Amino acid sequence: MNVMKRYVEKEVTDQLAYRRKMLQDWRGERLTGHQINLASIDLNLLVALEALLEYRNVTHAGQHIGRSQPAMSRALGRLRGMFNDDLLVRSSTGLIPTPQGEHLAQRLPSALRTIREMVTSRSVISKEWGRGATLAIPDHQALAVLPRLLPWLRERAPHLDTLACLPFDRAVRGLEQGDIDLAVGHIDVQLPGYFRRSLYTDRFACLLRHDHPALAQEWTIDNFATLRHAAISTDSPDHFGPIYDHLPNLREDRSPILFSSVLTAAVVASGTDLVLLVPRRVATQVSAMLPLRVVDPPLEPAPYKVMLIWHERCHHDPQHKWLRKEVAAALETGAD
Repeated sequence: MNVMKRYVEKEVTDQLAYRRKMLQDWRGERLTGHQINLASIDLNLLVALEALLEYRNVTHAGQHIGRSQPAMSRALGRLRGMFNDDLLVRSSTGLIPTPQGEHLAQRLPSALRTIREMVTSRSVISKEWGRGATLAIPDHQALAVLPRLLPWLRERAPHLDTLACLPFDRAVRGLEQGDIDLAVGHIDVQLPGYFRRSLYTDRFACLLRHDHPALAQEWTIDNFATLRHAAISTDSPDHFGPIYDHLPNLREDRSPILFSSVLTAAVVASGTDLVLLVPRRVATQVSAMLPLRVVDPPLEPAPYKVMLIWHERCHHDPQHKWLRKEVAAALETGAD
């Protein structure tokens, strides 16, 4: 009898100690002073509790989440130990929640919904974009891209508070560090760790003033090579220098005059005999603002491919996916 008595006393003591520990853990008041150990919480139990609180029937709750009635009964037992509360008790009409159960019924669905959204990343974000987006884009491409892109984004993302456009020369590092969301420009090589999407392919065109003497002559590559040219200088790969590799008769003293801005070069060309070679989309925009004529060059340089570029760190981010999709849709819509 003494052995049995000691055994029963030990069982009761152990059960009391277990329930006391669970209560302390739940309140974040462990004797050691630490916070509740989230690693000890089974998320599946919370899913079961959500169903139990909604259906207030063990069988129906189990059917809702694909578990058997015995499994749900065991889950309810574990939940009662976890919360140190009965949570649901029997009544003449079925299971009814305790005050603690009512409290959890109000808070648990929103908490699990947040977790589900974090895991599935399926939230609708197009109309809820509430932060700024930063694009790295060359000066000349901004002329061709922004008039179409800004109205498109304003309609589809009214909560996008800013759209900053930075110089393209620091785009690669900025994309990697997260300072830049997307880059729009021309890069011939595939960089490791970066993704590209083709937006459109442009061709080159010449800009020169309406009464330029060259327009009265035969428009040949030899005559073209003797003209004084303007070119865009930049520290990035996005430049037009290679176009002049096609001009074997271009003498050393006729090297292009370098400008850092397309608009500056165009303004100078409108009052001088300089000829400016730029992508046709840019030429069209500039000629609408300045007294310049758009003429096809007397040679066929390589096509000018404009890409959308981003870093792999954002490749699977749902908001970033949406932004890429919208930018591409805006610019591809107007592709030649």
